[in-house]
Amino acid sequence: MYEWILVGHIISVISWMAALFYLPRLFVYHVDAKIGSEQSETFKVMEWRLMKIIMAPAMLASWGFGLWLAILGEHYASGGWFHVKLMLVVFMSSFHGFCAKWAKDFRNDENSKSAKFFRIANEIPTVLMILIVILVIVKPSLKSLF
Repeated sequence: MYEWILVGHIISVISWMAALFYLPRLFVYHVDAKIGSEQSETFKVMEWRLMKIIMAPAMLASWGFGLWLAILGEHYASGGWFHVKLMLVVFMSSFHGFCAKWAKDFRNDENSKSAKFFRIANEIPTVLMILIVILVIVKPSLKSLF
């Protein structure tokens, strides 16, 4: 059963990450769309659907499968890598929350951020993902991390 839960976790994480990579990129282009234009309204629909149909369910599934794996594999009792990974996943979830706020700002025609801001923000999930994958594969002890 562990392997099937792992499959669910990997698929949901891939879906969540794809959305976290794509949504800020949509924001980059949305910034240049004139408020009220057909293009701006199209971006609003795309952003909303990405958030509600893919990103939010994928995040919830990632957390659900991940916690299930942590309990079954007793990773919470590991040498520290799991605790750092969990902290990074909390940061990833916080970034998800910021994306939801930014999408709401665009939906209400209240965005105050620049395209450059969103280009930089777009790198945050990449850095977090790299660190998380390293922790999962290498599984360093807490002592070796600090």
